[in-house]
Amino acid sequence: MFVAVYWWRVHPGKEDQFREAWRRGTARITEIYGSFGSRLHRDRDGRFVGYAEWPDEATWQRAFDAKMVYDDPEARAMFVDAVAEVPPGNAPIFAMTVTDDLLRR
Repeated sequence: MFVAVYWWRVHPGKEDQFREAWRRGTARITEIYGSFGSRLHRDRDGRFVGYAEWPDEATWQRAFDAKMVYDDPEARAMFVDAVAEVPPGNAPIFAMTVTDDLLRR
């Protein structure tokens, strides 16, 4: 399994809009690109952090190279409108192969 971790700062007051767009976009990415889904977190500094699981690095890389855009124009517009800041190139802050997994599902 492979994971990619991303973060976003959101304009104040647009947190719910961002979360809705993220949920819709993540559902489409899962359907179109083959991810296992994602979890969204809120850091103490206010950033949203998404942890996405993929079957392997090659599947993630193909999706990343294809720009993984949300195949839902309304959700994409909501997302873009809500986001205030992303890392340079919107690249993941971590891209890692899972070596041991003890999470309970």
